[in-house]
Amino acid sequence: MPAKAVDLTSLKALKEDLRAGRIRRLYLFHGEEAYLREHYLDRLRERLLPPGSEAFNLKRLEGKDCETREILRAADCLPMMAERTLVLVRDFDLFRTGEADRQALVDYLADLPEYLCLVFVYDTLDYKPDARTKLAAALKEHGLTVEFPRQSQGDLVDWIARRFRATGHEIDSELCRYLVFLCGDLMHDLAGEIGKIGAYAKGKRITRQDIDAVATRQLDAVVFQLTDHLSARNYDKAMAVLADLLHMQEPPNRILGAMGKYLRQLYAARVALESRRGAEDLAAQWGMKSYPASKLMAAARRVDLGWCRAALTAAAGADRALKSTGDPPREILADLVLRLAHG
Repeated sequence: MPAKAVDLTSLKALKEDLRAGRIRRLYLFHGEEAYLREHYLDRLRERLLPPGSEAFNLKRLEGKDCETREILRAADCLPMMAERTLVLVRDFDLFRTGEADRQALVDYLADLPEYLCLVFVYDTLDYKPDARTKLAAALKEHGLTVEFPRQSQGDLVDWIARRFRATGHEIDSELCRYLVFLCGDLMHDLAGEIGKIGAYAKGKRITRQDIDAVATRQLDAVVFQLTDHLSARNYDKAMAVLADLLHMQEPPNRILGAMGKYLRQLYAARVALESRRGAEDLAAQWGMKSYPASKLMAAARRVDLGWCRAALTAAAGADRALKSTGDPPREILADLVLRLAHG
């Protein structure tokens, strides 16, 4: 399905707050990109708390272990040796509190003290506001809700290049896109991979061999590789990739699920080719980045619609067998790979 459009207005407003030094009294941080979220929390701490004052002026609360009255009590603490008190509340489900607690929050948010910066942070808990409530209206009126979404491919390429330069290396844009394809598009995960590759690489310029030698591939990328071999009728390479996945003890149902997703995407790519549409349309349809969409279109040129339909039917049969028979999962997967490799 198409990727959900993300409104970056609030993130831009946060950047402007930090740039101008006009820190608000209330923020709510959520979204998938934890690396960016923690980066901006650090920026808030740097802006608000002089070195050595955190012990007095930074209050941390874990939502699952605290109640509304504890949050309000922490927010009432006057700062020492600083102008502001920073209260960070992680994973507190604002909209599942009792009615009395919600009303207490509404009343407090309407008159936040000038010395306070209260930040609700959603990490392991999804932020699901109830727009019908007074509390949702109060959060919108008195604070700034900032979503930290997964970054676009262009932004990630620029960021990866900057990170590699910080390690003393250079990398071209195509390899940046390859790294995102292999390891996923979350910046926290990519930062660790960049550190490993930078430490491993001997030359100034990063090569594909450097990436392949040490990068940890996500399951989707490995299955993409496996099924790409199948569309090229390369049975031996496909079986070698499957053997590696099973050796790493990936659950067979996850492997098959990823294969089914790839085959549906490959079918969509073949249909796009038949309709004279390009990788951009495929990327929009599936909410994917341009690099995997281009690879799918290349793979789709090697197969026809009949092969795609037969592949989807075979994958559905393997799924039924996996769920309803006592056959060994490894044999079911190997049989599916054999069927697909031979058309």
